[in-house]
Amino acid sequence: MSDKKEFVKEITNIEEDFAKWYTDIVIKADLADYTDTKGCVAIKPYGYAIWENIQKYTDDLFKKSGVENVYLPLLIPESLLQKEKDHVEGFAPEVAWVTQGGGEELEEKLCIRPTSETMFSNLYSKWLSSWRDLPFVYNQWCSVLRWEKETRPFLRSREFLWQEGHTIHSTEQEAKQRTIQMLNIYEQVIEDLLAIPVVKGEKTPSEKFAGADNTYTVETMMHDGRALQSGTSHYFGQNFTKPFEVKFQNKEGKEEYAYQTSWGVSTRLIGGVIMAHGDNRGLKLPPKVAPIQVVIVPIAAHKEGVAEKAQELYQTLAQNYRVKLDLRENYSTGYKFNDWEMRGVPVRIEMGPRDIENGVCIAVRRDTLEKQEIKLENLSQELGLLLEDIQINMFNECKNRLKERTTIATNLDEFKKNIEEKQGFIKAMWCGDEACEDKIKELTGAKSRCIPFEQEHISDTCVCCGKKADKMVVWGRQY
Repeated sequence: MSDKKEFVKEITNIEEDFAKWYTDIVIKADLADYTDTKGCVAIKPYGYAIWENIQKYTDDLFKKSGVENVYLPLLIPESLLQKEKDHVEGFAPEVAWVTQGGGEELEEKLCIRPTSETMFSNLYSKWLSSWRDLPFVYNQWCSVLRWEKETRPFLRSREFLWQEGHTIHSTEQEAKQRTIQMLNIYEQVIEDLLAIPVVKGEKTPSEKFAGADNTYTVETMMHDGRALQSGTSHYFGQNFTKPFEVKFQNKEGKEEYAYQTSWGVSTRLIGGVIMAHGDNRGLKLPPKVAPIQVVIVPIAAHKEGVAEKAQELYQTLAQNYRVKLDLRENYSTGYKFNDWEMRGVPVRIEMGPRDIENGVCIAVRRDTLEKQEIKLENLSQELGLLLEDIQINMFNECKNRLKERTTIATNLDEFKKNIEEKQGFIKAMWCGDEACEDKIKELTGAKSRCIPFEQEHISDTCVCCGKKADKMVVWGRQY
């Protein structure tokens, strides 16, 4: 049996058991590992490098939009968490508490942050005095802890990495604009960097964030047709600023409450990249986010001049690209090919003695597995075009899937048929009654993903109850 078959056999077939396939990729592509801390994973260097690329790209966009980074405490006093009723009710089941410190019982319980609205609000009440101070457009990159019952690496772990932005403004209009501005930044991160198209819209009241007036979302579709909520942005109005006394003197000298937003994306995006792009050979990374964009695998590296030429090529390419040179002696060439395919490296450069003699190399694309011969003198320039083409092609593949697996339903029978025959997104009208959402979920396992900004008129009546409806909702099963 060839190296290729032997190696790839280790990954569960994507069509047979998607959940097992996903876990195989996480472990075998060396992204993360399980730990003795239940529900928590260790992110390994390769997985963390993907996160660093997401972080850098996102943070640059944040800063261009006027965001400043801060860092707040991990521990939040119970009294702070209790101040906003809806918020505490929403998070209570997921909160972990610290009750002892230094062997002594604490006077007040401290929660390990599940999110930081309460801490930011409390500090803003101290830091804000006049309209001249506003806006506060702050963000922190940190970890949070939520006591999830069922966990899966990157998608849902008890402790995870994220960014949480928290802003306050002098007017409702300015706060609402910032809420949508950050959602648009998330759209750019996911579409441009991660090559995954999004459906953008507002969450229904039952699905909005605890304590928010409005929650906006970017929803993505995975390989199996399920949805992944990939980023959210919330408009709070004065729901936190009133209980926390976040007040300022306006231009007329009158005291008023500020208007607030919060927004976040997390390491769940890594899970999204795996599930949207991966295949039976393993991970498939878009070039813009890939820690290694190009790997050079010399063939017959023991022969005279081969390793030296590969080293020379590496030095040249490393000026413009994230490159790896594989000179491992204890692995066969076939194993190396499979290893780098498994890790999703966008381009592999193969080069043996005869290629060097002819002044060429073979470039293999990870997305289509197509091979092409490129002259060594043109390689640096050609690689740029190739990586760009791979990025576009990967986005288009996902876009086509989103289109193919999005259907329309005008009644419950159609809805059930669509979700069973072609799991994906379903566009259907909704009357606005939460009971209809509950019924659809109970019968089909699909939840409302969002009320898209781009509305379509499918029919005049609700897909569930048949009453008058004027909102088109995208529905789907989720991760």
